[in-house]
Amino acid sequence: MRTLRAFAGFDLPARLLMINQFGINLGFYMLMPYLAGYLAGPLGLAAWAVGLVLGVRNFSQQGMFLLGGTLADRLGYKPLIVAGCLLRTAGFAALVVASSLPMLLVASAATGFAGALFNPAVRAYLAAEAGERRVEAFAVFNVFYQAGILAGPLVGIALLGLDFRWVAMVAAAVFAVLTVAQLCALPQRRGVVSGGSVLGDWRAIAGNRRFLAFAVAMGGSYVLSFQVYLALPLQAEFVAGAAGAQALTAAVFVLSGVVAIAGQWRITAWFRRRWGTERGLVVGLGVLAAAFLPLALVPEPDGVGPVVAAGALLVSAAVLALGTAAVFPFEMDTVVSMADGKLVATHYGFYNTIVGVAILVGNLATGAVLGAARSAGADRLVWLGIALIGALTAVAVGRALRPERGRHRRNSALSAYTAAPGRWPVRMDREPDRPQGAIRELVDRIRA
Repeated sequence: MRTLRAFAGFDLPARLLMINQFGINLGFYMLMPYLAGYLAGPLGLAAWAVGLVLGVRNFSQQGMFLLGGTLADRLGYKPLIVAGCLLRTAGFAALVVASSLPMLLVASAATGFAGALFNPAVRAYLAAEAGERRVEAFAVFNVFYQAGILAGPLVGIALLGLDFRWVAMVAAAVFAVLTVAQLCALPQRRGVVSGGSVLGDWRAIAGNRRFLAFAVAMGGSYVLSFQVYLALPLQAEFVAGAAGAQALTAAVFVLSGVVAIAGQWRITAWFRRRWGTERGLVVGLGVLAAAFLPLALVPEPDGVGPVVAAGALLVSAAVLALGTAAVFPFEMDTVVSMADGKLVATHYGFYNTIVGVAILVGNLATGAVLGAARSAGADRLVWLGIALIGALTAVAVGRALRPERGRHRRNSALSAYTAAPGRWPVRMDREPDRPQGAIRELVDRIRA
């Protein structure tokens, strides 16, 4: 209820963006978990062809985030959001009739590039609309984000009983509705641009050493959080065997979604009240690292039984979800602050590209190391190694944030990049600040 009241406290564009993100994840996750099975099963593609189709989708999104963010800053946020939803509608609709490898590759590339178009634009638009309430806005945004991830596979598996083409058609319909909604109801909004060339903007961002250090360091957090899709399902199969792996994996995803949806608002409020934005981010990264310690203590069912081993896995999944919920709003806010309110979508695109590379490298390394360690009977070392990555990430992010520690960071960004505060019926505690911070905040509100 607190989340719903917070949601109602934002203006229409912000609420529309949050609902839009739920729809994006609903449509995406009702289809993507079952695409590989459809390609290898009814269509009969070879394993290399399935990998190629999925790889093209991933590359066309992760590799094009920078371009999508740049276009959003240059053309405005709304056109890129609408274009991305429209392109994904076309891509999913193409999967209904696609049967040849070239057509499947085109459809897969379209769905991936669509994400590169609307992802940075949505985040930049929400940050602009929320103004000084960015942390609160991204906390509510993440609730809708996680709800879409939780609901999507459930809807997909229900439709899969009919045929995969029904899944693709319904997913395309979801994005078609989103396209019309954004086109009709979302106001136009532009970010603050430099007035220079695109290459000049990219060079300026690449020259922002603090931002690059932060982005590279945060790549480690994505390696950890994405283990819910890789290492934890593999552990579920190891613990429960082939017969119980599907149920245990489903429990991991449901538990992760419930923790994020039910606890996001309280988690963000408590972390901000206790530590503030920057320290809260670092502490949240520490929680991500600690999430893998239960698995280090109980790496296998031998000696403790499958029930205890499954319990350790579920505890790790819950703590991982808690840490992810703690990190996300502060992370999104920090990107805007480090951009100084300018070229925000481009910064988000640059940031997503860097963490996308980290996810790719981290998943490849984790999969290889986990398999080798399991063969050698050294599973505990893998989980300790992942926890160590999280600890090093927290230290690196703390160092990247250090130059601005103790400052009131909102002023420089909000002077060029703010929206009217609007009504806020459910206030989240402000981060600790010196007494003069309240005066500065009052001046910012008067200016807005």
